[in-house]
Amino acid sequence: MSETNKKEAGVQEETEKDLPETEPVTEPVEESPEATAGTETTEETESAAEDDKESDKETKGKNSFFGKKKKDNKLEQQIEDLTDRLKRNMAEFDNFRKRTEKEKSSMYVIGAKDIIEKILPVVDNFERGLAQAPEDDPFAEGMQKIYKQFTTTMEGMGVEPIEAVGKEFNPDFHNAVMHVEDESVGENIVVEELQKGYTYKGFVVRHSMVKVAN
Repeated sequence: MSETNKKEAGVQEETEKDLPETEPVTEPVEESPEATAGTETTEETESAAEDDKESDKETKGKNSFFGKKKKDNKLEQQIEDLTDRLKRNMAEFDNFRKRTEKEKSSMYVIGAKDIIEKILPVVDNFERGLAQAPEDDPFAEGMQKIYKQFTTTMEGMGVEPIEAVGKEFNPDFHNAVMHVEDESVGENIVVEELQKGYTYKGFVVRHSMVKVAN
């Protein structure tokens, strides 16, 4: 090789060394309409899924609120029903207690009245005997003391005589066996007591037998 050729070859090698290395050029790949549509559909699906999740949360929250409110209302109704039932039971028990006490009291009064009715004829005989006995008779004085003690005991038990003479006739307490014309007293006034009547704790044991002025 000649000197000239060697120089040209050396220059060419240096020129090639000085040139920068070029990177391979990659052409952009255009996405097909189908791929673009698929990507958009996927994004829309994911967005819709997120929206559904948010909607489910809101729905669950609302359902939880209304469910709790409904449960509270049901509990309040149950409490109200139980309270009403308790009040009715208490009222029924109170009525039962009063009725039982009244029945017991009535039975007691009936039993006492039966005994008092059997004693009253003895009291009548005492009064008849004392009315006929002389005032200065020592025996009559002793009988008077016994009679007084007996009537005091009866009054302590709740047995009281019925007032009759001078009172207006009352069929609840008096039994009119005679009627007389008497202008000195008012009409329908008891002028005489033929047999004394008695009450026991407000209940009539025996009506007074009386004479009434017309």
